[in-house]
Amino acid sequence: MNEQSMIETIRSVYAAFGSGDVPGILARLGDDVDWASETTSTAAPWYGVRHGKAEVADFFERFGSTMAVEEFTPLSFAANDSDVLTVVRLRATHRANGKSLAMDLHHRFTFRDGKIVYYRGTEDTAQTEAAFRS
Repeated sequence: MNEQSMIETIRSVYAAFGSGDVPGILARLGDDVDWASETTSTAAPWYGVRHGKAEVADFFERFGSTMAVEEFTPLSFAANDSDVLTVVRLRATHRANGKSLAMDLHHRFTFRDGKIVYYRGTEDTAQTEAAFRS
């Protein structure tokens, strides 16, 4: 898989996220995928390492049931022979308390045999933690 095809796969993952198509995302993952937000915080229910497609589906369920996304705009993509790095602008509101956040997310996806097998995302965890405070 070349760099451009990996970037196109990530674009399709982001499009699937935008339309709520979790099965579409899972179809692009390896069975043994390692998926996590890179944080020691436990404030958000989607934080923590997940292994396998079922646990990644739980990641999206927890995020979607907690946050209403108002903007999810990919700003940049970079790739090498195995990884895609992205910057994404996110604006979202906590569904339970109405608190909003706006930040740039940084994502790293690693590919093997045409599938995503590793994901790490970073975010402004201080904003996320503040959104979860009552």
